[in-house]
Amino acid sequence: MSDENKNSVTKRGVAAALFALFGVYLASIVPTIEVAWVTAILLLTIYLFAFEIVSVDVAAVSIMVLLGLTSLLAPLLGLEQGLVDNQHLFDGFSSNAVMSIIAVMIIGAGLDKTGLMTRVASFILKVGGTTEARIIPIISSTVAFISSFMQNVGAAALFLPVVSRISARSGLPMSRLLMPMGFCAILGGTVTMVGSSPLILLNDLILTSNQGLPQAHQMEAWSLFSVTPIGLALVIAGILYFVVAGRFVLPATAVKEDAATGASAMNYFQGTYGLDYALFEVRVPAESELVGHMLDDVEHAWKIRVIAAQRGADDMRIGPGGLARDVGIEAGSILGILASPENLKAFVDKFGLELRPDLETFAEALSASRAGIAEVVIPPGSSLIGKSARDVWMRKTYGIAMVALHRGGKTLREGEGIRDLPLQAGDTLVVHTTWDALARLEKNRDFVVVTTEYPHEETRPHKVGAALFFFGIALALVLFSDLRLSVALLTGALGMILSGVIKIDEAYRAVSWKTVFLLASLIPLGLAVETSGTAKWIAEQTLSVVGEMPLWVIQAAVALLATFFTLVMSNVGATVLLVPLAVNIAIGAGGDPAVFALTVAIATSNSFLIPTHQVNALIMGPAGYSVSDFMKAGGIMTVLFLVVMLLMMNLIF
Repeated sequence: MSDENKNSVTKRGVAAALFALFGVYLASIVPTIEVAWVTAILLLTIYLFAFEIVSVDVAAVSIMVLLGLTSLLAPLLGLEQGLVDNQHLFDGFSSNAVMSIIAVMIIGAGLDKTGLMTRVASFILKVGGTTEARIIPIISSTVAFISSFMQNVGAAALFLPVVSRISARSGLPMSRLLMPMGFCAILGGTVTMVGSSPLILLNDLILTSNQGLPQAHQMEAWSLFSVTPIGLALVIAGILYFVVAGRFVLPATAVKEDAATGASAMNYFQGTYGLDYALFEVRVPAESELVGHMLDDVEHAWKIRVIAAQRGADDMRIGPGGLARDVGIEAGSILGILASPENLKAFVDKFGLELRPDLETFAEALSASRAGIAEVVIPPGSSLIGKSARDVWMRKTYGIAMVALHRGGKTLREGEGIRDLPLQAGDTLVVHTTWDALARLEKNRDFVVVTTEYPHEETRPHKVGAALFFFGIALALVLFSDLRLSVALLTGALGMILSGVIKIDEAYRAVSWKTVFLLASLIPLGLAVETSGTAKWIAEQTLSVVGEMPLWVIQAAVALLATFFTLVMSNVGATVLLVPLAVNIAIGAGGDPAVFALTVAIATSNSFLIPTHQVNALIMGPAGYSVSDFMKAGGIMTVLFLVVMLLMMNLIF
């Protein structure tokens, strides 16, 4: 076990011991055995989320099942009955919130399929030109608007290729554009009640809380635009922050001059990642010692990458299903190799290969119109996270030959073990691929394709009208009818499917089932916290500390607590845990419980300090950000968010 793994295990062990001790202490002071067990499960949930013992969705499902098992184990636990009625344990999967999120994801994917984002990029360049002070507000406000009606990580993922294209054409480095875009995608989620999972979930949590509240404290659900003044103020504050202070807080990296001036893609990647690679073609003579070797035997050792092979007249191997590390090298084979001239020369000299002055066999197959270098990013939620390129046979499975991996501001190259490294969210992979294979990757949720300037067929531009029509229908139903949010949004999603904007299998792939299971599985925990009296007890303890202070101070304390929770766990989990607490604190302090609940749901979007939010993890790799970059820019944004939010909420409510 490496030192890093040992340190991680030690930290988790120490944390587990501290959580256990704290749980024992709480068990000694809580009023009932029910509260004691719910508190213990709460601590377990926070521990699992904060230290990522398992993925957050697995942790949430585990907690849901554990709550269900309390019905069976009630006598052993000293309970009269289970903490949650098993007849209602899975109600979260049919909840208004979950169905709304599914519909929003499908609608967002439908808009993406029409190529609408390409039009947006062209418009931004036309209006904003190449000036950072003009482009940042246009990009940020556009993303914030999109994010106000769909999941913010979805809006950011849709706009990542747009920003890449704008960066390439304007000459502005992505590091100056992606953080404002990402932060405003998060802020845009506060503009409407469907912009983020916590706000979509809020009304369901309010209805759940009403079950345990007296008639005098019953809360009304929030309407779609109840939060709009607050959200707009936050978005405007975020844009002004980057316009005024961007030059000081955004990392300054070299401008991508090669890409901006239309120079070759190889020169662009050399300037950006320091890759001095070129494309070569060699022939393997019969007497060469290379005959009989597998590709895996030589690529790592000689720091080269074989991207094409011709073995016999009818056996050309390029793209998915073609090359793999176990392909043998035969006498007379022709190899297409991507490598630095220095490494290629050493390889050729060692094995007595014939280096051709130009591409002959692969002149057409590897031409710029057929294949080239591209950038792809591993997004949060990708099934490849934790697996290496070697584990998934990336070249054979996806047709992409990885030549470099950019992580945390550092670029690793062939020969430095990049194919053995477990992939992380935000990793930027520099790959050689055919454009057909890259086009297929754009439909694969395990990747976000950043490179957009390549010859490929557009998606379904002729369906833009239908997509906008059904998006408008869904929005109109939300605004002007009494239909439940989920029914209104599903109407728009179904319309896109029936009209051919998006196919049904694409709609299934568009849904982040990890988010669905995370959300649905945590709803029973919120119910247990409320109905067992745990939320009321924690509220009483909190009020004993801040109860004599002004109401706005108590509200600020709730917002700070939500901000802290969302940094160490999912914003959905933080919302489910804290809304019942905030409601009871408000009642005890004489405040409006609905406003305090809204405070939690908005404050859980205040996630800028470290790259734990999915949007921040997504943009970290492409822009080459480090944690310190987020702490520098995000620290000020965190404080600004709290000040603007509390000021606007007190002015409006």
